Amino acid sequence: MVDIAPAPGSTSAPLPDRSVVPPVWSRITNLVVDHGEGSWLVTPEGERYLDYTSGIGVTNTGHAHPRVVAAVQAQAARLLHGQQNIVYHEPGLRLYERLAGLLPNGPWSAFLANSGAEAVEAAVKLARVATGRPAVIAFRYGFHGRTAQAMALTAAKDVYRGAFEPLPGSIYHAAYPYCYRAVGGAHDPAECTCDWEAQLDLLFHQLVYPDKVAAIIVEPVIGEGGYLVPPPAFLPRLREITREHGILLVADEVQTGFGRTGELFAVRHWDVDPDIVVMAKGIASGMPLSGILAKKELMDRLPPGSHGGTYGGNAVSCAAANATLDVIEDEGLVQNARERGAQFLDGLRRLAATHPSMGDVRGLGLMVAIEFVRPGEGDGRTPDPALTKRVQQECFARNLLLLTAGTYVNVIRIIPPLVTTAEEVDQALVIIAEALDAAGA
Repeated sequence: MVDIAPAPGSTSAPLPDRSVVPPVWSRITNLVVDHGEGSWLVTPEGERYLDYTSGIGVTNTGHAHPRVVAAVQAQAARLLHGQQNIVYHEPGLRLYERLAGLLPNGPWSAFLANSGAEAVEAAVKLARVATGRPAVIAFRYGFHGRTAQAMALTAAKDVYRGAFEPLPGSIYHAAYPYCYRAVGGAHDPAECTCDWEAQLDLLFHQLVYPDKVAAIIVEPVIGEGGYLVPPPAFLPRLREITREHGILLVADEVQTGFGRTGELFAVRHWDVDPDIVVMAKGIASGMPLSGILAKKELMDRLPPGSHGGTYGGNAVSCAAANATLDVIEDEGLVQNARERGAQFLDGLRRLAATHPSMGDVRGLGLMVAIEFVRPGEGDGRTPDPALTKRVQQECFARNLLLLTAGTYVNVIRIIPPLVTTAEEVDQALVIIAEALDAAGA
């Protein structure tokens, strides 16, 4: 246990009332946290919570990893901010070089921003400039952010976009192969019978010429829409279709990137070579940083001044990202994500055998989900968001933090930090089993 010094500038005065935070920030707990360490969050009273939210998939190296903290502290003492139009700085130059070497089939080039939505916006702008085409296709269940263009691409849930019409145009949504909810019944994704390809072809014949489409953007594993792992043939076939029509393939790896799924980037599970990769979340262990990787010949088509931002590539965030990449490599976190994810799926599937309300258990690496249903209603796949919420609350009551997901909010998503241990996963499985019984699952 590490002794935590008071934060600089902190006082002994009572904390302000929590109502100072606006209600637009929907909440899953009212916890006040003093500090984090590894997989754990600790309250001022010393109560410990196993954090399997990871700040929504951000703290891949765990909370306050010593090497990341040291890099942040050292850089903050040297230079907090050096704007990219004006100066170069060492952590930025080193990060640009490292990012360009993370994927095969280069040369690649990076652009750095602050948030996932910003990076999505950059990807769309680049695709339109590089191709001279106006339209973009996204997928149902996908989530790409909350800025205007990113909202237009998003189709995970009504709350993300329903109150904000009109949204930018020339955006079309294609069918995604959601094998558990396929028409005609759930089936094994390895033997997928979903008609997503026929629906995409129909979209080309009804709504938009393929030669007007700049890009198709897809999450390699759907995130907010329910942690949907695609059938094995989906992404390779999508890559073939995009090449047939001269369409760029954009992989939104905001949530799947930096080891989360058991590969550094999820597209590597299927040996798919995208044109543009969107990255954020796990890139800097909690410091605000995002960006895109694009084939260099594409990136070079953005004229100077056509895109940018004041804080993109912040010096301290870049230092944190370099340290994050060091930790992921040196500590074998990609391999740990594969092993701990397999451990989690095995344990959850054993629970599902005696809990029919667990309609589907799925995941890839440490991106794991349980979809809850009412087994005696309809065809047995009716979503049960009330049960999902009860299970989440019962886990919280036992000091395990989990998030929900899915269009009908009937999915528990489990996002441990990649440093989590086998013992912690076993502890979480025990808690989930108790929560299922307490919630009446």
